[in-house]
Amino acid sequence: MRTQEIEYSYEDLRLIGEFAVDDARDDGPRPGVLVCHGGGGLTDHTRDWTRRLAAAGYAAFALDYYGGGGRSDTERSGDRYAGLLATPERQRALARAGLDVLLARPEVASGQVAAIGFCFGGTIALELARAGADLRAVVGFHAGLATRQPARPGAITGRVLVCLGAEDPIVPADQRLAFEQEMRTAEADWELRLYGGAEHGFTDPITDGIIPGVRYDQRTADRAWTAMINLFTEVFETRP
Repeated sequence: MRTQEIEYSYEDLRLIGEFAVDDARDDGPRPGVLVCHGGGGLTDHTRDWTRRLAAAGYAAFALDYYGGGGRSDTERSGDRYAGLLATPERQRALARAGLDVLLARPEVASGQVAAIGFCFGGTIALELARAGADLRAVVGFHAGLATRQPARPGAITGRVLVCLGAEDPIVPADQRLAFEQEMRTAEADWELRLYGGAEHGFTDPITDGIIPGVRYDQRTADRAWTAMINLFTEVFETRP
């Protein structure tokens, strides 16, 4: 397993993401996955999923949309999150900057790229898809679904998978229904999975119980991981 920090930039931000690939799998270029961290920054949780993807045979890049490697403290992360929440154009631009890093890697097969994200990172991955990025798939885990710029018909080029807890108070039923209508209008190939008993943040042990409605659930996290891998197996022509 090889991991390396990659420094890049967007406007005035010095960004540092983490790239991971398993060199022991001498298969040449392989599908790439852009990984978008949650609102708390580029934490061990995001790095763990990035490395798991590499171990599964993908080339994965965890972007940084805060700056400095996403290692900001909680207060600064909150300020930056609030600023990004109101600016979908900036969300999309930061996601695009990270995607460009992944696309430039020789380990990544041409045209074989997906994006995933957790919580607000899932929102950012979805915004990248809404902007028409050439993605085979986009996966959001306990992702916020609201947007100020809904996808236009035909804009989303790849499959969409959203994995949510049925008891998630941060992504309530009305937000899910609005997203469903957006996907129909956009003529997207989409899937929304609801996991009974699961709340917000179910993939992330670090966030367990920090506020009511946020709870880690390993069984649901495992099921969502499997759903993602099954989707990747379907959409990628070059398979690990």
